[in-house]
Amino acid sequence: MHQPVKKVVIAGGGTAGWMAAAAVGKVLGKTLDITLVESDEIGTVGVGEATIPTILTLHEVLKIKEQDFLTAVQGTFKLGISFENWRDVGEDYIHSFGFTGKDHWAAGFQHFWLKGQQLGMVKEYGEYCAEWLAAKQNRFAVLPNLTLNYAYHFDSSLYAKFLRGIAEENGVVRREGKIAEVRQNPFNGYISELQLSDGAVIEGDFFIDCTGFRGLLIEQALSAGYDDWTHWLPSDRAVAVQTESVGPPIPYTRAIAHESGWQWRIPLQHRVGNGLVFSSKFWSEDEATEKLLSNVQGAQITDPRVIRFQTGTRRAHWKKNCVAMGLSSGFMEPLESTSIHLIQRSVIRLLQMFPHDGVRTPDVNEFNQQMQFEMDNIRDFIILHYHVTNRRDTPFWRHCASMEIPDSLKHRIELFKQSGRVFKVPTELFGENSWVQVMLGQGLVPEQYHPIVDMMSQEELKSFLEGIKGSVGNMVAQLPEHQQFINHYCSIPTSAVPQSRSA
Repeated sequence: MHQPVKKVVIAGGGTAGWMAAAAVGKVLGKTLDITLVESDEIGTVGVGEATIPTILTLHEVLKIKEQDFLTAVQGTFKLGISFENWRDVGEDYIHSFGFTGKDHWAAGFQHFWLKGQQLGMVKEYGEYCAEWLAAKQNRFAVLPNLTLNYAYHFDSSLYAKFLRGIAEENGVVRREGKIAEVRQNPFNGYISELQLSDGAVIEGDFFIDCTGFRGLLIEQALSAGYDDWTHWLPSDRAVAVQTESVGPPIPYTRAIAHESGWQWRIPLQHRVGNGLVFSSKFWSEDEATEKLLSNVQGAQITDPRVIRFQTGTRRAHWKKNCVAMGLSSGFMEPLESTSIHLIQRSVIRLLQMFPHDGVRTPDVNEFNQQMQFEMDNIRDFIILHYHVTNRRDTPFWRHCASMEIPDSLKHRIELFKQSGRVFKVPTELFGENSWVQVMLGQGLVPEQYHPIVDMMSQEELKSFLEGIKGSVGNMVAQLPEHQQFINHYCSIPTSAVPQSRSA
């Protein structure tokens, strides 16, 4: 007999907890009793400040007005990620959102570009992409007649606060308290209630685990299991610090590779988020902290904070009457800003498969299968950045270049290397253009292009390429500077900008 779901309990706050609360409350709040349990004593990781364009879909569901949101979270716009020193020291490229050039049904634009490059007609692949060019020129706007694919940089603690407001407007009740015990039904093992440290008991029919790396419900109570991916993604630490802004914000994230890891630089309206992701096998925490602090700009606002993690995924994201979201479901290092996306996908999938009349095995299996597929695809895309590189200057990069990689990624690399082809599975996150940009950017050049390109004469190819480049250039020339648009669209009052510790 299936137990109908009337009471939903969300364990933990932060970005994951309040995203789940806001979305479930907005979509199903009138039919459910929703409680979020959160302790002020337990901090959140709170450094996930960069997103990808899929976040706009969630905001449509939540009916969020963009200007209000960006002002509240002190946000800026993001057109992609600049990868610096990844292909080799001193070599940079941008993985931009959007589309590059124009495809033929039989062959992607990269085939036309490859021949153009061989003939000396072209330079950078990104010159045929509006988002790439706008990022390079520090331009941005949201205009009715111009479509740019974009995401956001924002303060994640302010984002959780913003989402809390939406959740509470839709009936979600926040209960302050620390979870002392997770109790289970002795007959079927389902979670029945959470006992808090003050003795209070929170009963529920369905539970969402947002307790972070601890996985208090999904792992400590339900033993879902964990697949460790450290052998493919060796970084297991991050050190983070906030600094004052020293100039106008750029519309992209910077990912700067160092000797044994990489540094993020994320510009917000009022400050900059900085961090260094590294492997403890190659750098100590002190060495990484020193490296980060010697490569930041502006006065420090916070002290450096070290975060330890294990890249991997839960073997079951949904088990019995519990779904894990955020860090409790697994961890993908922030190289391609996918953490918030994965929370969002979990939330949307749960809403699509919500167990109104009780948990059913086919729904659980389908949810887990879809999550596993998505995690595997994102994992492969991130490994690509480390493995396909010309860097051999340090033990870390030599390890990354020589390590074994998943067969699924081997196939993609060989396919592109030999034929220039990328075939996207319909439901995977990163599209053909993303794979092409990163593989070319990392130095993987195809051995041949599709023969259909030779149907064009050299003059026709030149005209085709110049036409695209010209239209992209004309479009970007209409855009204001990024800071100028923020000032007009969503700037925060000067009085709201925090001062540095030395002020």
